[in-house]
Amino acid sequence: MIRKSAGAYSPEVLKLFDLYVHGDLSRRGFLDGAAKFAVGGATALGLLESLSPRFAEAQQVPSNDPRIKARYVETASPDGYGTLRGYLVEPARAEGKLPTVLVVHENRGLNPHIEDITRRLALDNFIAFAPDALFTLGGYPGDEDKARELFQKLDQTKTHNDFIAAALFLKNLPEGNGKVGAVGFCYGGGIANFLATRVPDLAAAVPFYGAQPTAEETAHIKAPLLIHYAGADDRINAGWPAFEAALKANGVNYQAYVYPGVQHGFNNDTTPRYDSAAAKLAWQRTVEFLNAHLSG
Repeated sequence: MIRKSAGAYSPEVLKLFDLYVHGDLSRRGFLDGAAKFAVGGATALGLLESLSPRFAEAQQVPSNDPRIKARYVETASPDGYGTLRGYLVEPARAEGKLPTVLVVHENRGLNPHIEDITRRLALDNFIAFAPDALFTLGGYPGDEDKARELFQKLDQTKTHNDFIAAALFLKNLPEGNGKVGAVGFCYGGGIANFLATRVPDLAAAVPFYGAQPTAEETAHIKAPLLIHYAGADDRINAGWPAFEAALKANGVNYQAYVYPGVQHGFNNDTTPRYDSAAAKLAWQRTVEFLNAHLSG
């Protein structure tokens, strides 16, 4: 099967899929809604399957790549679920102490795509750590639908505290230089924003199409922000005007980019919502931003 681009789908189907992946629409609801757009021999189920992730085809850095060292580690999270587990990746031939980056997944836990993102950051000369919020429920189950179902069972207060503990783990990592940045996607973008409001010494935050904090929470942000939004993402973008006003009112150092015409999830190269041009530019900006604020 040839992977399609977002332009091959009706905008209504893409909206239904966005609702589905974020838990606002059931699988049956998607199939029923998409059925009217299944033409030319296509089926609603076929539309869903073609929009779903294809991890192996998108992998850029194999787990056994000799340029990296990757392992799973556990660390204490006394205010969260007690213990968190994550994927820690560093360059194989690191020289000196390196900047560290916390990678925060979407609402499906630590899936193969986020592990690949973590390895990519290691190739950019960062120590990257990607916790799995689903660890307390047995970890990412290997199935996106099951992962979404598990995610709804989490106590988000404890989960948020797990990510704060993960940032502390990176700050104290002997191989790190003590500077921690956060990069998050969708749900993880919201967590990147959250961490900026709760971790005073966070050195940088890069939310990709993430939910925004309140004006009161924004007042606590000390970290510089690099904010990425998708132009065709009405759901998330609705919160941007108020967030931008709060950032300006509180003198927060931020850069924000809206990538015209692209879908929510445009950086995720496992699905047709991926946009290569926007993703390449956003990633280049992200690496430059992290280097500027975490190195040295």
